[in-house]
Amino acid sequence: GKSIEYYRAKGLDEKAAAYFASGRKQITSVIPRKDFTLILGFDSGESRLYDMNPLLQAPSSPLPAVGEFPQVYLDQDHCVCWDIDPAVDSQAVWSNKVDLCPDSCYLDSVPFSGNVSA
Repeated sequence: GKSIEYYRAKGLDEKAAAYFASGRKQITSVIPRKDFTLILGFDSGESRLYDMNPLLQAPSSPLPAVGEFPQVYLDQDHCVCWDIDPAVDSQAVWSNKVDLCPDSCYLDSVPFSGNVSA
């Protein structure tokens, strides 16, 4: 493992440097909520809340339509994903899915211990 100082020297901010120094996390579960947030479970045992609203409201957002938000899943790389066309196998056609990497999901989320169905 590398130290926080190592990652800071590479240009990462303190939060990202601490994350990478402590070891990357894998997402083990994802639960969509009505308020367009996701509850993410990590292999560290942590639950974190990821607010998707800013990404969904971006004018050039590649994310699926709001009605398709609940169709979220984890792929084989533990990335949060949505299929662009549910009739197409995203494992066979890589360009058919929108995905979020586990590292950014962790860094851009906050600890969660509340009600799942908000």
